[in-house]
Amino acid sequence: MEIYNAALTAVDPYTAVTRAVRRENNYFHAAGAAYELDAYNRILVVGAGKATARMALAIEDALGERITEGLIIVKKGHTAGLRIVKQIEAGHPLPDEAGVQGTQRILELVRRADAKTLVICLLSGGGSSLLVAPLPGVTLEDKQRTTELLLRAGATIDELNAVRKHLSAVKGGRLAQIAHPATVVTLILSDVIGDRLDVIASGPTASDTSTFADAAQVIEKYGINHSAPSGGEFNSENRLKTAVPSQVISFLERGKAGQEPETVKSGDICFLNTRNVIVGSLAQALAAAREKAASLGWRAEVVTAELQGEARDAARLLARKALQTRDDLGPGERRCLLYGGETTVTVMGNGKGGRNQELALAFAVEIAGMSGMTLLSAGTDGTDGPTDAAGAVVDGSVVNKAREFGIHPEVYLGNNDSYTFFELLDSHTNEKHHLMTGPTGTNVMDIQIILIER
Repeated sequence: MEIYNAALTAVDPYTAVTRAVRRENNYFHAAGAAYELDAYNRILVVGAGKATARMALAIEDALGERITEGLIIVKKGHTAGLRIVKQIEAGHPLPDEAGVQGTQRILELVRRADAKTLVICLLSGGGSSLLVAPLPGVTLEDKQRTTELLLRAGATIDELNAVRKHLSAVKGGRLAQIAHPATVVTLILSDVIGDRLDVIASGPTASDTSTFADAAQVIEKYGINHSAPSGGEFNSENRLKTAVPSQVISFLERGKAGQEPETVKSGDICFLNTRNVIVGSLAQALAAAREKAASLGWRAEVVTAELQGEARDAARLLARKALQTRDDLGPGERRCLLYGGETTVTVMGNGKGGRNQELALAFAVEIAGMSGMTLLSAGTDGTDGPTDAAGAVVDGSVVNKAREFGIHPEVYLGNNDSYTFFELLDSHTNEKHHLMTGPTGTNVMDIQIILIER
């Protein structure tokens, strides 16, 4: 936990923004660029994401009364004590009506922007779900159902965002296009592998390389392109529909035929006055984790910051590496292996869980009965999937303990029910394998920490 907390501290959104910006006399400095404040009649602060409340707090402390007005959309429970910038809490990972209404208010703000307006846009992970504006011909329910089906199918964030961008009036560079001719400075806390500007929060102020054809290909790849009727409320009773709405299929087909406007591409005039700046990322978190582990007496190594694929496959990969490392250690030696990234879960059951809990449980199965290895797998935002857990901590004793109480891990893995597994295990053992942190205020993907000793 000390190593995990050190990683979180390194990517605290307030600290990350404070490192990147400052106000000096009549200038606002942002990552090496200077903006003369008197050149602007209005300064707007907008944005969306799990970490944007503390990002906005840093901007308020830097600019104070110079901010004209602002509005951000955050995940429910992820607010901060802001004085000037208003906050709207909305749904994640599925978009909801609060997100739609909040996004419309943001669009109204930036539509009034002119050449004497400075727009400071704050983005972090979760922005794709929170910043939601369906294009005409697509409803919120259509987007909810499409998002849910792609999540359950195990689509990557790139694939998911390719679809979402092409159903949105704000993603894929469209926010920058709407704000033109204003000056736009976007400060970003990255939650994607490679820190790609077009992927983080679906790139509302970045040029987009994906096309309608790419979006349609994603739907086809996962076999959910057999049109289902549109309309009707999307809820838990109908969430298992196996096909995207017919309106979505029709819209993407019209886009492929050039009958709907593409997302904004490189070279568009709106990007002449738009600057995107990464202020925090997973690499910073892992570097801090490595430093903390070393200070605690562990020989630490960042194995990769690009862990991807199915959570169970990743668990097997991590277990093999941990076992090999343990076998190579001499008496008294200690190692810390650090991973980061974002795995996926193809949901086949109807249980409750998240990718970190599923990875941890699968890892526990792989090392069952073996000593000297402990794994922590957790989201840096403090939430794992649609649960209140950040992840879990396991070692070689977990599986045997569970079986003593009739809790069989294979059953829970088969039902994608890792949350219930750890809930039951902790209630029977009075131990804390389930990692419950609450919202951390930041979000730079997931971290896996493996401690190994002989």
